[in-house]
Amino acid sequence: MRDFRQKLFRYRGYTPIPFLIVMIVFAEPQPAAFFAGLVIMVVGEWLRFWGVAYAGALTRVTGNVGAPSLVAAGPFSYMRNPLYVGNITIYVGVGIMANALVPWLVIGAGFYFVIQYSLIVSLEEEFLQKEFGEEYGAYRAAVPRFIFRLSPFRSASAANQHPAWRDAVRSEKRTLQALGLVTLLIVTRWAVG
Repeated sequence: MRDFRQKLFRYRGYTPIPFLIVMIVFAEPQPAAFFAGLVIMVVGEWLRFWGVAYAGALTRVTGNVGAPSLVAAGPFSYMRNPLYVGNITIYVGVGIMANALVPWLVIGAGFYFVIQYSLIVSLEEEFLQKEFGEEYGAYRAAVPRFIFRLSPFRSASAANQHPAWRDAVRSEKRTLQALGLVTLLIVTRWAVG
């Protein structure tokens, strides 16, 4: 199981590609679904972007799970995994935009990514518990894994963590390009469909 979780972690940036291809091939965009999906996708990307501003380059690691510090500020003070929740929100938004194989593709993709990220998170949590001990234990007990808490978690280490918005823009450039391309392909399907 451990090796499989590590492989999921290493290739997590590529696993959406088959779903995106199917969404584009079978896209039947409709105005209401397209704009609702676009809003959901933007919300997901905002959550990702906010998380990347705090976690920085750690979000692009493709080797082994690791972290030099416990990030507990910004969106991480409300939920432990805002980037993964942002990703799932993006995929659901793109699926709704594409209106492809409704509702089965969105349900299937959502189910797959919840399982994938749950396995990856279990691996990351093992590392964080070993690396940060009691600090992570207190954080984990107070902050939900995938659901927002109503008020931010406060910790001494989080007080010194601040967003790096320019670094986030650089880090998210690929993601933004991919979302723009997918949106363009769905619009193209709409125009020729």
